[in-house]
Amino acid sequence: MKAVLVCAALAAVSLAGCTGLHADVHTATPASALPGERTYSFASMPTQGEGSAHAQFETAVRDELAKQGFAETAGRSAHYLLSVGYETRPAKIGVGRSDCTADDCGRPDGAPFALFGARLYRHTLTLRFFERENGREVYKVSAASTDRDADPLRAAPALATSALARFPFGAPADWRVKLRMNEARGVPDVVSVKPLDR
Repeated sequence: MKAVLVCAALAAVSLAGCTGLHADVHTATPASALPGERTYSFASMPTQGEGSAHAQFETAVRDELAKQGFAETAGRSAHYLLSVGYETRPAKIGVGRSDCTADDCGRPDGAPFALFGARLYRHTLTLRFFERENGREVYKVSAASTDRDADPLRAAPALATSALARFPFGAPADWRVKLRMNEARGVPDVVSVKPLDR
């Protein structure tokens, strides 16, 4: 019994720590192109000051959007209004089942799992593009990664790079973005972008 538990723990470590730097990207509204001028402004809340974590996420997103030919403009001259949402929470590990029926399938709601004192955390960044003129959402993309660092700001550059590795992501809805840290610049570079098998 102990051997089985040790093997299961090592398998979980391998899944979380040895697969390299990557993020899974999901597009709720896959698109082949976005209409209109590539200008945007951030949709900000009054509580989001310049020194806040949110501002640092916006900086990471701003840098990646510039690579895609987007320019940030103030006020009503921007074509898109961009909403930036993020969260970090303890990751949950469960066992999937292939013999379930449609009524009882789903991810188990197990307790957060810590291996050898190192808790896993899941970081998520969600970007939503709205046409400023009519408020219609035209694109939504989320990037998620798992590591052992509870600080969401350390995950921000990789999440922003992954979410905007292609702009926009088309069908299918789910992708795996593999990254490599560029030590000279201190930022992640995209190694590959591939559809994620489900």
